[in-house]
Amino acid sequence: MRYLPKGAAERKEMLAAIGADSIEKLFESIPERFRLRAPLNLPGPLSEQEIIEFFRARAAENSKGYTSFLGAGVYSHLRSVVTDAIIQRGEFLTSYTPYQAEISQGTLQAIFEFQTLMCQLTGQDVANASMYDGSTALTEAVLMATRLTGRQHVVVARSVHPEYRQVLTTYAKHLGIDVREIGYTATGQMDDSALDAKMLDGAAAVVVQSPNFFGVIEQVSPLAETAHAHGALLITAVAESVSLGLLKPPADADIVALEGQSLGIAPSYGGPFLGVIATKDKFVRQMPGRLAGETTDSKGRRGFVLTLATREQHIRRERATSNICTNEALMALAATVHLCLLGKEGLREMALHNVAKAQFLRSELLKIPDVRARFNGPFFNEFVVQFPRSARMINSALLRGKIIGPLVLGIPYHELTKCAVICATETTTRAEIEHFAAALTRILAQPV
Repeated sequence: MRYLPKGAAERKEMLAAIGADSIEKLFESIPERFRLRAPLNLPGPLSEQEIIEFFRARAAENSKGYTSFLGAGVYSHLRSVVTDAIIQRGEFLTSYTPYQAEISQGTLQAIFEFQTLMCQLTGQDVANASMYDGSTALTEAVLMATRLTGRQHVVVARSVHPEYRQVLTTYAKHLGIDVREIGYTATGQMDDSALDAKMLDGAAAVVVQSPNFFGVIEQVSPLAETAHAHGALLITAVAESVSLGLLKPPADADIVALEGQSLGIAPSYGGPFLGVIATKDKFVRQMPGRLAGETTDSKGRRGFVLTLATREQHIRRERATSNICTNEALMALAATVHLCLLGKEGLREMALHNVAKAQFLRSELLKIPDVRARFNGPFFNEFVVQFPRSARMINSALLRGKIIGPLVLGIPYHELTKCAVICATETTTRAEIEHFAAALTRILAQPV
């Protein structure tokens, strides 16, 4: 009876319980002009097979022939079907997370391997078993820094992903943490000249993203030295984790907050994603989330356990480091399989393809009259251009030609009107780039 409509007697009983004489009485608060008086214009009834075919056809209408140049924190990368095959095995595909080590050895070992890979990518000593996404990982990294230093304000670069900063601001508002933002230079990098004693005295951490939201690569080591000189920690956010296949790992940072979506996880309309915190050994007891450790049992056999789980479910609430009570274990497994399939050289090759595609895209766009580069700093697979007219109007015109254009920057950065951040990955073909440049040339040649 769970999924069947209620009968007339049951409806009458329910209405009586809430004091309504009829269905009409129940909905009388809804204005007449908003009430549906005719059946919905829906096809059917259809059989299961007909429904499947119907939605396949609708999906094809949305996806067939479209090319995307949208990045800004969510990236399209090549993924092996092997990854999906493994994570969909019954041993792994569960909506719950492992607690009893004696029956969860496979998952715990996979998490342990994942943590090892994250340490190798970031140059840090220890990584947790994952968090929701990059934005919550960054926020938890800031909260971790305030616990470690006993200080209550942080300095955040405006070149950090705007949505990451929004999540941080929401948390900080109710925890009494003062978030101070610092601007960027003509290169698109954080304005380190503004990191003076007034800004840094009493700061718990300096937060920077590399590659940042503009796609520009930041210089982490000098920022770490500046932060440490004032007793602050350096937190480095990484939204495009494929970049670590080529760039120097942020080993000089004290805490790394990573988004792992690029590592074998499809964009999937915005989730699920994969957040990671990696840090130094000396900070591990203040690291939030789960941590899988390697040990031996009473017979000397290798085994895996959850360890140092400083969560509300495991220790007293007032001593917990975080109220995030789960981890993205299935997504962490996907990243683990993906990285193991690629290997060190494979990841590097993928990263080099990203750089080459983005460089070619940029050179093609800068050939178009009145299109110019907004920043001149080194970049990985995305960059900012300034158009001679509204970027939003350009995107609308591009979409009519089945091109999903770049992210418009005028809303999160009011000073960057007519600017957009454009992305190309190894999945972007030369023909698609040339088609995009030609379409943009035609659009800009038309009178406004």
